[in-house]
Parts: sequence; C-alpha cells; structure tokens
Amino acid sequence: MSDIGALKAKARAAALAVRQAAHEAHGPGRAGVLSSLLAGYRGVPLAGYMPMRSEIPPLAAMEEAAAHGSVCVPVIIGKGQPLKFARWEPGCAMRAGAFGAEIPVSEDWITPQILIVPLVAFDARGYRMGYGGGFYDRTLEGLRASGSVLAVGFAYAAQQVDAVPVEDTDQPLDLIVTEAGVITPES
Repeated sequence: MSDIGALKAKARAAALAVRQAAHEAHGPGRAGVLSSLLAGYRGVPLAGYMPMRSEIPPLAAMEEAAAHGSVCVPVIIGKGQPLKFARWEPGCAMRAGAFGAEIPVSEDWITPQILIVPLVAFDARGYRMGYGGGFYDRTLEGLRASGSVLAVGFAYAAQQVDAVPVEDTDQPLDLIVTEAGVITPES
C-alpha cells in the first residue's frame, strides 16, 4: 500500500466512526437543505443514491425531485469502471447490487446532470473521501469531459475534516450539502 493509501485508510476508519455517531444522533428532516437546493433544478436529470450503512439518506429529496423529472441511482458495472445510472422512482422494484447497495430491477439508463454524492469525509476545498473504489472519481471525470455536471456531496456537518488526503485522480465536489446548510468549496 502506498503512503497516501495508508494515510487514506487510517483517515477513512476515523471518519466512518464520526459518520456513524452523527447518523445515530440525527432524526428525520436530514434532507431538508438538499431538497431546498434541488428545487432550483427541477426537471434536470438527477442521480441520488440508496443509502448504505450510516450514509445520510437523500431519499426524501429524491422522491420530491422524481415528481418533477428523471431520477436515477448508481450501478456498479465492474471494478475500475465508471458508474452507470438506472432510472429510479419511488416504490420501483429493487434488487441487491454490488457491495449491498440496492439498484432498480429495470436497467433504464440515464445520464445525470446533477449527482448527489455520498461520502465518508469532506474538506473545505471540496474534496471527498469515499470507500476507496474510485467509482465516483472515474464517473465525474468522464461526465465532466463530455459536458456539464454538478457534483453535490451530501453528508452530516460532523463529517468535515481539515484536509482529505488527495491523489491526482480525485475529483472535487462543486457543493457540499449538510443537514445544517450548503458549503461552497474554497478555491
């Protein structure tokens, strides 16, 4: 494991514990700020995610967005591949996908223009730490190369750290939304 890899693994373990505590401390209404932000983008194809473990759940905001336009969720196609996005609607048939994330049974693929991105930790520069597979980094790189996309990290405010260890392949977020507000990354 490289030095940066070891640093990320140690930081990831600590951040997961912080996220778990934040998740246990918060009740309903965690997606209110996210819903407010997304109201300004009604009808724009949106990718949310099906929360796993202690990820902050975006489902209420996704349900509201689905009333106005296309919503999809990520599907892991294979190791080293970018994500694909399958159409999601409230109550649609789901099945287990890679790593336990639920994915729609129907594979109606959509290219989103807004991605709600889960994370383990984030910093004021807009960098995020995920689980280490690089799926969102590859996906954002490809989407940004082919057009405009808005990457919105969604997290508990407690998940902010001083600095996320960054590699050349890491893609920054455009905004971070927490239960407490919207953060615009520093330049």
